Amino acid sequence: MNKPSGIDLAARSRARRRALQALYAWQVGGSGMGQVIEQFRHEQDMEVADLEYFEDLLRGVERHVAELDKGIKPFVDREVEQIDQIERAVLRLAAYELKYRPDVPYRVILNEAIEVTKRFGADHGHSYVNGVLDKLATHWRTAEKRS
Repeated sequence: MNKPSGIDLAARSRARRRALQALYAWQVGGSGMGQVIEQFRHEQDMEVADLEYFEDLLRGVERHVAELDKGIKPFVDREVEQIDQIERAVLRLAAYELKYRPDVPYRVILNEAIEVTKRFGADHGHSYVNGVLDKLATHWRTAEKRS
């Protein structure tokens, strides 16, 4: 698959990793999303991330969190709020991309979610995330998944 013109895939990947960390901070810290974004924006490694994509992910999750959680709920074995903080953040980020970023192939979204969960999540958290997101992708990206 060719990369879409003008998109730095490595910078997007870094943006997703940093967005996961920022979303985790937002979930546990109680600060407003704007404050969390500003804190992360001033970190050195953000210079190599896609800042526009980073902010889109975080603002999108914040704006649609109730809808995203509702979409995730049928595919999890507990209340969304009871899911481990890292896995919950990954699920919300990936759900946002699945629902609101049709320009990103669902396979890319799932792969990135699995990789970031392997890096930051619990030992087998990536298996859980993969199972949930695969079902969610079938639900929200039916046509794309069939092709």
